[in-house]
Amino acid sequence: MNSNPLLNQTRRQFFQDCGVGVGKIALASTMAGRSIANQTSPIAPKRHHHTPKVKNVIFLFQAGAPSQLELFDHKPKLAELEGKPIPPSVIQGQRYAFIQPDAAVLGPRFKFTRHGQSGAELSEMLPHLGAIADEIAVLKGCTTDQFNHAPAQLFYNTGFGVPGRPAMGSWLSYGLGSEANDLPSFVVLKSAGNLSGGAALWSSGFLPTTHVGVPFRSTGDPILNVANPAGYDQKAQRDTLDLIGKMNRRRLGLVGDPEIETRINSYEMAYRMQTRAPELMDLKGESEHTLTMYGASRNGSGSYANNCLLARRLIERGVRFVQVYHAGWDHHSNVEGGVRGQARLTDRSSAALIKDLKMRGMLDETLVVWSGEFGRTPMVESNSALGRKLGRDHHPQAFTCWMAGGGIKPGTVIGATDELGFHVVEDKVHVHDIQATILHLLGLDHERLIYTFQGRPYRLTDVHGHLVKKILA
Repeated sequence: MNSNPLLNQTRRQFFQDCGVGVGKIALASTMAGRSIANQTSPIAPKRHHHTPKVKNVIFLFQAGAPSQLELFDHKPKLAELEGKPIPPSVIQGQRYAFIQPDAAVLGPRFKFTRHGQSGAELSEMLPHLGAIADEIAVLKGCTTDQFNHAPAQLFYNTGFGVPGRPAMGSWLSYGLGSEANDLPSFVVLKSAGNLSGGAALWSSGFLPTTHVGVPFRSTGDPILNVANPAGYDQKAQRDTLDLIGKMNRRRLGLVGDPEIETRINSYEMAYRMQTRAPELMDLKGESEHTLTMYGASRNGSGSYANNCLLARRLIERGVRFVQVYHAGWDHHSNVEGGVRGQARLTDRSSAALIKDLKMRGMLDETLVVWSGEFGRTPMVESNSALGRKLGRDHHPQAFTCWMAGGGIKPGTVIGATDELGFHVVEDKVHVHDIQATILHLLGLDHERLIYTFQGRPYRLTDVHGHLVKKILA
């Protein structure tokens, strides 16, 4: 039997006993060059790098990649060339998921008109957005590194094309903490089907799991198992949690594992959400005018409209980042019918969110972002073997997003593509630039928001990213 007491200790116990402690070693890990000492909770509010323009973000992510050529980027030249191949000089060196680069041109399927003092040119499929064109800033020169759905969705949401990195909402929870005492700092709402990127889109990655995104269901209990079983009253639950918390805090003091702190916080958050979350999902306090404006219903149908309204209710209650996912935009066939159907489901609600926030005096402190993971090709996709015709393939070289809210210059259109809508020719904006700009508006420098994992410093924008200064007010 070994009599040396040091050999019976874990490394964490050794560091604690020798007066250094894993917790003190962890203080050498910095976020934005500052110490994380003196924080009583892993999601306690933290200091900003600079004065923020907004407090919250609602990201309306249109999964599947809406066709910018049917919604935002009017290209009459495509109508002239419909049925003809794109010139080889344009498509040289390009890769596509399903079509050949020399596929024929497909002209725009809808009419475009200009709106507001900004003169933003929008499709007839976006009448509600057109009515608030002077409230938004449109970026028509967006580009990404990924050309398939799952990697592109991951890239936009986490800054990397494979699972394992923290989502943007997780970075914000880590960098800024939470203003909500009884709701998560990062909430996920979904509509219209599954997402190619899956749950990795709201994962906390290598960050402590207290920063993970929490999916809310739109029907029934917002979170599974949040309600007590029959016969288990609130006092019994509180006594149980107090006992578990006492044991967890004792264990935390022994080993210093930050995941134990996450566990303690999660138990307490779940307890508080039992009363707060049902109240959040209950729309009986919303007026008929508000419900009609969004196209929402009181029964919590799980629609995009209801999720946009819930997003507003979440940030009213202090949630830092609300990720609204709407699938259904992947139109490899019948792009005209597909865009028509999805625009009918989303245009009214997206515009209503902006109007509602403004009427309530909340738009100045909220950033709203609308985007898909990439764009669609100017060339047609037709494949009899797959039953596809008159669709568009994936196009990472150019797509459109828009933003609204605090710190954004409203009524602006930034960027341009060539006459075929193929390449960005003016004010190119990379996905990392969008991420850097979102962080900046929240008071964070994307180059200083750092977490060291396995000896390597990471950030959301990795080693890239620049502010989109033209969009800033």
